[in-house]
This record gives sequence, C-alpha cells and structure tokens, in this order.
Amino acid sequence: MSGRYEPKTALGRVVNSIEETAIAVLLGLMTLVTFANVVLRYGFNSQLIWGLEVTLILFAWLVIFGVSYCIKVTAHLGVDALTNLFDAPGRKIFALISAACCIAYAALLLKGAWDYWAPFAALQPTEGRWFPMGFTEGVRDRAFYITDQVPMLEMFRWLEDAINYGEEYEKLPRVIPYAILPFGCALILFRFCQAGWGVWAGTRQSLIVSHEVEDAVEEAAQLNREQN
Repeated sequence: MSGRYEPKTALGRVVNSIEETAIAVLLGLMTLVTFANVVLRYGFNSQLIWGLEVTLILFAWLVIFGVSYCIKVTAHLGVDALTNLFDAPGRKIFALISAACCIAYAALLLKGAWDYWAPFAALQPTEGRWFPMGFTEGVRDRAFYITDQVPMLEMFRWLEDAINYGEEYEKLPRVIPYAILPFGCALILFRFCQAGWGVWAGTRQSLIVSHEVEDAVEEAAQLNREQN
C-alpha cells in the first residue's frame, strides 16, 4: 500500500487533519455506543434502544466519507496487471481513461443521491434520467419521515419550522442521517476530479494503490539474501 499521505500546503494539512479526525470520531462513536450497549445488556439486563440504529448510521457515514478519503490518499485497490505491460505514457493514458469513467460514475451517483435525499429535506429532486434537466415539480416531500428509535436532538429543532410546517419531531428526522448521501457523493466527485487532474499534471501515477509495499518486501528479501 502507499505510504502515509502528506499534504504539501498548510491548507491541505488542515483539511487532511479535519478528514482524519472526522473518520476517527465516527469510528470512536461506533465503538463507544456498541460497547455501552454490550455492557448494559449483559451487565444490567438493559440496552440503548437506539444503539443499533445509531451504529448503522455512523457506519454508513464512515463508509461513504471514507471512500472519498481513500481516493485522495490513493488507498483503493485495483487490478493493474494489464496496464503495467505498457510504458509510462501508456499507463498515463489508461489512468486518465479510468479517471474519466470514475468522474462520470460519480456524477451519476451524485444526481441519484440528491434525488433520493431532496424529498426528505422538502426539496425537489432533479428531472432527467442521466443528466439533471431541471427540478421535478409537485413531488410529495418526505420531511415528516423520522428514524425508528433515534431521539430528536434539540440542536435540530429549527428543522421543524424550516421543513416540517412547525410540526414537532418525536424522533430524529431522516433528513439528518441521509444528508451524507449528497455530501459524500459530491466529495467523491471532487476527489475523482482532483485525482484525474493529478494524473494529467504528472503529480500522481494512478487512481489505485501503488506497489511500495511490494518494493519494500523485495528490498528486505534482497538484504536478507546478502546477509546470508
């Protein structure tokens, strides 16, 4: 796998720190909620009713947020047995084709994510099957949809007036956990564009994980042979 990602600018270091912190917080919260539920269940014959649902939400956020981060740090796996048969210019062409395909896929993913999330935020989804041609009119909003067990947080009470016609939410509205869909897909699209530009500019060789580990293993094996 590739080594630790090191941003070259101060802004890049700040953004990278925020992303890594967010991932660590999500993973830590998942662990904490799961651990607390286990202790309550087996130690006190009780449980956090909302524990499983919160864990699932955090896991979804972690996965979607992690996808874009792995694109940035070149941590996604891929098969390059064919492309490695070509010289450097040939590999660059294949990498650019891959980047174009990934950008197109991420754009479609973003459209689908917005169209799914928008009704939960009392917004309109886009019309057009492949490309957004505008906004669909008259779609029934789903702003009143709530989660099954997650309690409503006071910090989100403003949503009641904003999208729920002043009606009180008994549980956390689904618009909150589902917000990761358009946000995460937009971030994925941005990262693929960033990676494609890196390949074009020559600052990046491909979209998939490099072979630094294989090289390191070979160097270690060679060193071991020399010592013996």
